[in-house]
Amino acid sequence: MNLSLRTTLAAAVAAIAMATTLATPAAAETTEPLDYVALGDSYAAAPFVLPVDPSNLLCLRSLADYPHIAAKALGAKLTDVSCSGATAEDFTTSQHLGTKPQFNALTKDTDIVSVTIGGNDTGLVVSALGCINLLPKPLGVSCAARNTKGGVDKVKAGIDAWAPKFVTTLNQIKQRAPHAKVFVVGYGNYIRPGGCFPTQPIWDVDATYIQGAVDHLSATLRTTARQHGATFVDTYSLGIGHDSCAAPAERYMEGLVPAHVAMPLHPNANGSKVMGSALASAVASATRTS
Repeated sequence: MNLSLRTTLAAAVAAIAMATTLATPAAAETTEPLDYVALGDSYAAAPFVLPVDPSNLLCLRSLADYPHIAAKALGAKLTDVSCSGATAEDFTTSQHLGTKPQFNALTKDTDIVSVTIGGNDTGLVVSALGCINLLPKPLGVSCAARNTKGGVDKVKAGIDAWAPKFVTTLNQIKQRAPHAKVFVVGYGNYIRPGGCFPTQPIWDVDATYIQGAVDHLSATLRTTARQHGATFVDTYSLGIGHDSCAAPAERYMEGLVPAHVAMPLHPNANGSKVMGSALASAVASATRTS
């Protein structure tokens, strides 16, 4: 082999080796799964939806809740610490014996965080249960009238008073997971305007009132998220026509007497699937535009 040919081949081999060396880390980087941490209450945990997460039975968490659906769609590595009954305080303190604070799951390597919180903090869950009337009007008391007596809406006032605590929550997430994109998942469409008494034992005026309170909480989450660099994921619009008044096969949200294996007034498997898909789409969109 002459010198010039030998030199040319050596240069080609060196070029291929260099190209391979440079390409390999980049390929590894693109295939590394997202590190995803899911925080939240029972709206995120989807209690009683099968299969049950055996890692913490006290949290009544499902392996088919919206975080698991989103993680599967994204190919992400999921740490799901959502827990039924959680408040924002349970992010920094232990909710149950042997259950770590939810914030313990966050690290500097966390890529994405989802959070749904506020329903228990603001007393909204208790207020919703107070709207049940098994008998038709006027044989009972309207929760709308009770909660707005004196011209002040106690439920909405409670949500407004809690809002600064959610600001603190978002700031704490940023401190613990400084590189993560945060997605705030709002609460959904529980019952349509006017309700569907007696299918769901809530009077028409009370159905409109309690869903309005849920919408007020979601609006608070939306505004706070946008003001603090997080992405809000709407789940209300997904549930139009699929609320607890819908035919059982069409429901995403269970009623007071569940038609599927799910906790009353919570998302069922279909609801969690739709919400998880919406979250995955929001994450994918945010990732493309970053």
